[in-house]
Amino acid sequence: MTDIDKTAGPKDTPPAGAEAIKAIPVRHYGRYLSAVIAIALLVAIIYAFGQGRINWHAVPDYFFDDRIITGVGKTLLLTVLSMLIGIVGGIVLAVMRLSKNPVTSSISWFYIWFFRGTPVLVQLFLWFNLGLVFEYINLMPFYKDYWSNFMTPLLTALLGLGLNEAAYMAEICRAGLLAVDEGQTEAAHALGMSHGKTLLRVVIPQAMRVIVPPTGNEVINMLKTTSLVAAVQYPELFRYAQDIGQNSGAPVEMYFLAAAWYLIMTSVLSVGQYYIERYYARGSSRQLPPTPWQKVKTNMLSLGRPKGGMA
Repeated sequence: MTDIDKTAGPKDTPPAGAEAIKAIPVRHYGRYLSAVIAIALLVAIIYAFGQGRINWHAVPDYFFDDRIITGVGKTLLLTVLSMLIGIVGGIVLAVMRLSKNPVTSSISWFYIWFFRGTPVLVQLFLWFNLGLVFEYINLMPFYKDYWSNFMTPLLTALLGLGLNEAAYMAEICRAGLLAVDEGQTEAAHALGMSHGKTLLRVVIPQAMRVIVPPTGNEVINMLKTTSLVAAVQYPELFRYAQDIGQNSGAPVEMYFLAAAWYLIMTSVLSVGQYYIERYYARGSSRQLPPTPWQKVKTNMLSLGRPKGGMA
Protein backbone atom coordinates (compact mmCIF):
# COMPACT_ATOMS: atom_id res chain seq x y z
CA MET A 1 0.00 0.00 0.00
CA THR A 2 1.39 3.38 -1.05
CA ASP A 3 1.83 6.02 1.64
CA ILE A 4 0.34 9.45 0.86
CA ASP A 5 2.38 12.48 1.81
CA LYS A 6 -0.22 14.72 3.43
CA THR A 7 2.24 17.59 3.96
CA ALA A 8 2.90 18.01 0.28
CA GLY A 9 1.17 21.00 -1.23
CA PRO A 10 0.16 21.74 -4.79
CA LYS A 11 2.98 21.72 -7.25
CA ASP A 12 4.34 25.08 -8.36
CA THR A 13 4.60 24.00 -11.95
CA PRO A 14 1.39 24.15 -13.98
CA PRO A 15 0.07 20.90 -15.41
CA ALA A 16 1.09 19.87 -18.88
CA GLY A 17 -0.79 21.67 -21.60
CA ALA A 18 -1.95 24.53 -19.34
CA GLU A 19 -0.88 28.11 -20.09
CA ALA A 20 0.54 30.39 -17.35
CA ILE A 21 -1.70 33.31 -16.41
CA LYS A 22 -0.25 36.62 -17.58
CA ALA A 23 -1.32 39.57 -15.43
CA ILE A 24 -2.06 42.71 -17.46
CA PRO A 25 -2.09 45.96 -15.43
CA VAL A 26 -5.15 48.15 -15.71
CA ARG A 27 -4.52 51.25 -17.76
CA HIS A 28 -6.07 54.43 -16.40
CA TYR A 29 -6.46 56.51 -19.53
CA GLY A 30 -8.55 59.12 -17.71
CA ARG A 31 -5.64 59.86 -15.37
CA TYR A 32 -3.24 60.32 -18.27
CA LEU A 33 -5.68 62.62 -20.06
CA SER A 34 -6.36 64.76 -16.98
CA ALA A 35 -2.62 65.06 -16.28
CA VAL A 36 -1.96 66.23 -19.86
CA ILE A 37 -4.79 68.77 -19.65
CA ALA A 38 -3.55 70.11 -16.29
CA ILE A 39 0.01 70.49 -17.59
CA ALA A 40 -1.23 72.19 -20.75
CA LEU A 41 -3.29 74.69 -18.73
CA LEU A 42 -0.32 75.42 -16.46
CA VAL A 43 1.96 76.02 -19.44
CA ALA A 44 -0.67 78.28 -21.04
CA ILE A 45 -0.98 80.38 -17.88
CA ILE A 46 2.80 80.72 -17.52
CA TYR A 47 3.09 81.66 -21.20
CA ALA A 48 0.31 84.25 -20.89
CA PHE A 49 2.00 85.96 -17.93
CA GLY A 50 5.35 85.75 -19.71
CA GLN A 51 3.92 87.61 -22.71
CA GLY A 52 2.15 90.21 -20.56
CA ARG A 53 3.58 93.68 -20.06
CA ILE A 54 4.80 93.00 -16.53
CA ASN A 55 8.02 94.47 -15.19
CA TRP A 56 9.18 91.46 -13.19
CA HIS A 57 12.39 93.26 -12.20
CA ALA A 58 10.36 95.60 -9.99
CA VAL A 59 9.47 92.73 -7.64
CA PRO A 60 13.03 91.96 -6.42
CA ASP A 61 13.88 95.69 -6.47
CA TYR A 62 11.22 96.47 -3.87
CA PHE A 63 11.05 93.09 -2.12
CA PHE A 64 13.12 94.26 0.86
CA ASP A 65 12.16 97.90 0.68
CA ASP A 66 11.94 99.59 4.09
CA ARG A 67 8.23 100.31 3.62
CA ILE A 68 7.49 96.70 2.69
CA ILE A 69 9.41 95.35 5.69
CA THR A 70 7.56 97.82 7.94
CA GLY A 71 4.28 96.63 6.45
CA VAL A 72 5.22 93.00 7.11
CA GLY A 73 5.97 93.83 10.74
CA LYS A 74 2.68 95.68 11.20
CA THR A 75 0.77 92.85 9.55
CA LEU A 76 2.28 90.31 11.95
CA LEU A 77 1.66 92.61 14.94
CA LEU A 78 -1.96 93.12 13.94
CA THR A 79 -2.39 89.37 13.44
CA VAL A 80 -1.01 88.51 16.88
CA LEU A 81 -2.99 91.19 18.76
CA SER A 82 -6.25 90.42 16.93
CA MET A 83 -5.88 86.70 17.58
CA LEU A 84 -5.19 87.34 21.28
CA ILE A 85 -8.41 89.32 21.49
CA GLY A 86 -10.23 86.63 19.54
CA ILE A 87 -8.90 83.69 21.59
CA VAL A 88 -9.52 85.30 24.99
CA GLY A 89 -12.94 86.51 23.92
CA GLY A 90 -13.75 83.15 22.34
CA ILE A 91 -12.93 81.24 25.54
CA VAL A 92 -15.11 83.59 27.60
CA LEU A 93 -17.97 83.37 25.10
CA ALA A 94 -17.72 79.57 24.92
CA VAL A 95 -17.93 79.25 28.69
CA MET A 96 -20.87 81.67 28.72
CA ARG A 97 -22.59 79.69 25.95
CA LEU A 98 -22.24 76.45 27.93
CA SER A 99 -23.40 78.09 31.15
CA LYS A 100 -26.67 76.99 32.71
CA ASN A 101 -27.49 80.65 33.30
CA PRO A 102 -29.98 81.57 30.53
CA VAL A 103 -28.96 85.26 30.58
CA THR A 104 -25.24 84.72 29.96
CA SER A 105 -25.97 81.94 27.48
CA SER A 106 -28.35 84.19 25.52
CA ILE A 107 -25.87 87.09 25.49
CA SER A 108 -23.17 84.80 24.11
CA TRP A 109 -25.53 83.42 21.46
CA PHE A 110 -26.53 86.93 20.35
CA TYR A 111 -22.90 88.05 20.12
CA ILE A 112 -21.94 85.06 17.98
CA TRP A 113 -25.03 85.50 15.81
CA PHE A 114 -24.33 89.19 15.15
CA PHE A 115 -20.59 89.08 14.48
CA ARG A 116 -20.67 85.91 12.39
CA GLY A 117 -23.60 87.23 10.37
CA THR A 118 -22.02 90.53 9.25
CA PRO A 119 -18.97 90.99 6.99
CA VAL A 120 -15.67 92.04 8.53
CA LEU A 121 -15.36 95.02 6.18
CA VAL A 122 -18.76 96.32 7.30
CA GLN A 123 -17.71 96.01 10.95
CA LEU A 124 -14.48 97.91 10.25
CA PHE A 125 -16.35 100.78 8.61
CA LEU A 126 -18.88 100.77 11.44
CA TRP A 127 -16.20 101.24 14.12
CA PHE A 128 -14.36 103.81 11.99
CA ASN A 129 -17.44 105.98 11.42
CA LEU A 130 -18.98 105.89 14.89
CA GLY A 131 -17.59 109.39 15.31
CA LEU A 132 -20.49 110.57 13.17
CA VAL A 133 -22.87 109.32 15.87
CA PHE A 134 -20.88 109.99 19.06
CA GLU A 135 -18.93 113.23 19.27
CA TYR A 136 -17.21 112.32 22.53
CA ILE A 137 -16.20 109.20 24.38
CA ASN A 138 -16.81 109.74 28.07
CA LEU A 139 -15.60 107.16 30.59
CA MET A 140 -16.47 109.38 33.54
CA PRO A 141 -13.38 110.18 35.66
CA PHE A 142 -11.02 107.93 33.67
CA TYR A 143 -11.03 109.24 30.11
CA LYS A 144 -12.81 111.80 27.94
CA ASP A 145 -11.92 112.86 24.41
CA TYR A 146 -13.28 113.34 20.93
CA TRP A 147 -14.28 110.07 19.29
CA SER A 148 -12.11 110.85 16.26
CA ASN A 149 -9.04 111.12 18.51
CA PHE A 150 -9.93 107.97 20.43
CA MET A 151 -10.79 105.67 17.51
CA THR A 152 -7.42 105.53 15.75
CA PRO A 153 -6.90 103.30 12.67
CA LEU A 154 -5.02 100.76 14.83
CA LEU A 155 -7.81 100.57 17.42
CA THR A 156 -10.38 100.32 14.63
CA ALA A 157 -8.47 97.41 13.09
CA LEU A 158 -8.09 95.61 16.43
CA LEU A 159 -11.76 95.97 17.32
CA GLY A 160 -12.99 95.04 13.86
CA LEU A 161 -10.78 91.98 13.50
CA GLY A 162 -10.51 90.86 17.13
CA LEU A 163 -14.18 91.05 18.08
CA ASN A 164 -15.20 89.31 14.86
CA GLU A 165 -12.64 86.57 15.46
CA ALA A 166 -13.95 86.04 19.01
CA ALA A 167 -17.28 84.85 17.56
CA TYR A 168 -15.58 82.15 15.49
CA MET A 169 -13.20 81.15 18.28
CA ALA A 170 -16.18 80.79 20.63
CA GLU A 171 -17.64 78.05 18.45
CA ILE A 172 -14.24 76.36 18.08
CA CYS A 173 -13.66 76.39 21.84
CA ARG A 174 -17.20 75.20 22.51
CA ALA A 175 -16.70 72.24 20.16
CA GLY A 176 -13.44 71.38 21.91
CA LEU A 177 -14.99 71.54 25.38
CA LEU A 178 -17.92 69.38 24.32
CA ALA A 179 -15.51 66.81 22.84
CA VAL A 180 -14.19 65.97 26.32
CA ASP A 181 -16.13 63.13 27.91
CA GLU A 182 -18.39 64.17 30.78
CA GLY A 183 -16.90 61.41 32.91
CA GLN A 184 -13.70 63.45 33.14
CA THR A 185 -15.58 66.32 34.77
CA GLU A 186 -17.50 64.00 37.08
CA ALA A 187 -14.27 62.31 38.20
CA ALA A 188 -12.62 65.67 38.90
CA HIS A 189 -15.62 66.83 40.94
CA ALA A 190 -15.57 63.53 42.86
CA LEU A 191 -11.97 64.31 43.84
CA GLY A 192 -13.12 67.64 45.27
CA MET A 193 -11.94 69.94 42.46
CA SER A 194 -13.92 73.11 41.88
CA HIS A 195 -15.59 73.88 38.56
CA GLY A 196 -12.92 76.43 37.58
CA LYS A 197 -10.02 74.15 38.53
CA THR A 198 -11.65 71.26 36.65
CA LEU A 199 -11.96 73.44 33.58
CA LEU A 200 -8.34 74.63 33.70
CA ARG A 201 -6.59 71.39 34.70
CA VAL A 202 -8.74 68.64 33.22
CA VAL A 203 -11.08 69.80 30.46
CA ILE A 204 -9.09 72.45 28.56
CA PRO A 205 -5.84 70.41 28.23
CA GLN A 206 -7.80 67.57 26.65
CA ALA A 207 -9.87 69.93 24.50
CA MET A 208 -6.73 71.50 23.01
CA ARG A 209 -6.30 68.51 20.67
CA VAL A 210 -9.60 69.49 19.04
CA ILE A 211 -9.15 73.26 19.35
CA VAL A 212 -5.62 73.65 17.93
CA PRO A 213 -6.14 72.59 14.25
CA PRO A 214 -9.03 75.01 13.48
CA THR A 215 -7.32 77.71 15.53
CA GLY A 216 -4.25 77.38 13.33
CA ASN A 217 -6.46 77.85 10.29
CA GLU A 218 -7.97 80.95 11.92
CA VAL A 219 -4.49 82.43 12.51
CA ILE A 220 -3.59 81.97 8.84
CA ASN A 221 -6.95 83.39 7.78
CA MET A 222 -6.46 86.36 10.13
CA LEU A 223 -3.07 87.09 8.55
CA LYS A 224 -4.75 87.41 5.16
CA THR A 225 -7.77 89.29 6.50
CA THR A 226 -5.52 92.06 7.83
CA SER A 227 -5.33 93.36 4.25
CA LEU A 228 -8.87 94.71 4.73
CA VAL A 229 -7.73 97.31 7.26
CA ALA A 230 -6.21 99.32 4.41
CA ALA A 231 -9.78 100.58 3.94
CA VAL A 232 -9.69 102.28 7.35
CA GLN A 233 -6.33 103.99 6.73
CA TYR A 234 -4.14 101.61 8.74
CA PRO A 235 -0.81 101.12 6.92
CA GLU A 236 0.17 97.46 6.67
CA LEU A 237 1.71 95.30 3.95
CA PHE A 238 -1.08 95.63 1.39
CA ARG A 239 -1.43 99.40 1.94
CA TYR A 240 2.31 99.99 1.54
CA ALA A 241 2.36 97.83 -1.59
CA GLN A 242 -0.51 99.89 -3.01
CA ASP A 243 1.29 103.16 -2.29
CA ILE A 244 4.55 101.95 -3.84
CA GLY A 245 2.69 100.66 -6.88
CA GLN A 246 0.97 104.00 -7.47
CA ASN A 247 4.18 105.99 -7.06
CA SER A 248 6.39 103.68 -9.12
CA GLY A 249 3.89 103.01 -11.90
CA ALA A 250 3.98 99.26 -11.24
CA PRO A 251 0.76 98.47 -9.34
CA VAL A 252 0.35 94.91 -10.62
CA GLU A 253 3.94 94.06 -9.82
CA MET A 254 3.49 95.28 -6.23
CA TYR A 255 0.40 93.07 -5.89
CA PHE A 256 2.57 90.10 -6.88
CA LEU A 257 5.14 91.24 -4.31
CA ALA A 258 2.51 91.42 -1.56
CA ALA A 259 1.19 88.00 -2.55
CA ALA A 260 4.71 86.55 -2.28
CA TRP A 261 5.15 87.96 1.24
CA TYR A 262 1.74 86.60 2.30
CA LEU A 263 2.72 83.17 0.98
CA ILE A 264 5.99 83.25 2.92
CA MET A 265 4.27 84.21 6.18
CA THR A 266 1.44 81.71 5.83
CA SER A 267 3.93 78.94 5.01
CA VAL A 268 5.89 79.66 8.20
CA LEU A 269 2.66 79.68 10.23
CA SER A 270 1.63 76.37 8.65
CA VAL A 271 4.87 74.75 9.81
CA GLY A 272 4.30 76.10 13.32
CA GLN A 273 0.73 74.79 13.28
CA TYR A 274 1.99 71.30 12.30
CA TYR A 275 4.33 71.04 15.28
CA ILE A 276 1.78 72.47 17.74
CA GLU A 277 -0.78 69.89 16.57
CA ARG A 278 1.88 67.19 16.96
CA TYR A 279 2.60 68.37 20.52
CA TYR A 280 -1.03 68.13 21.63
CA ALA A 281 -1.53 64.80 19.83
CA ARG A 282 0.91 63.02 22.14
CA GLY A 283 -1.81 61.69 24.41
CA SER A 284 -4.08 60.47 21.62
CA SER A 285 -1.76 58.05 19.79
CA ARG A 286 0.84 55.55 20.96
CA GLN A 287 3.41 56.53 18.37
CA LEU A 288 3.44 59.85 16.53
CA PRO A 289 4.06 59.80 12.77
CA PRO A 290 7.54 60.95 11.72
CA THR A 291 8.03 64.60 10.91
CA PRO A 292 9.04 65.64 7.36
CA TRP A 293 12.63 66.17 8.55
CA GLN A 294 12.69 62.72 10.15
CA LYS A 295 11.43 61.22 6.88
CA VAL A 296 14.21 62.98 4.97
CA LYS A 297 16.88 61.70 7.39
CA THR A 298 15.47 58.16 7.17
CA ASN A 299 15.57 58.24 3.37
CA MET A 300 19.10 59.63 3.37
CA LEU A 301 20.30 56.87 5.71
CA SER A 302 18.57 54.18 3.66
CA LEU A 303 20.38 55.35 0.53
CA GLY A 304 23.74 54.77 2.18
CA ARG A 305 23.00 51.17 3.18
CA PRO A 306 23.95 48.31 0.86
CA LYS A 307 21.11 46.25 -0.51
CA GLY A 308 20.47 42.91 1.14
CA GLY A 309 22.12 43.65 4.49
CA MET A 310 23.00 46.12 7.17
CA ALA A 311 25.45 48.94 6.52
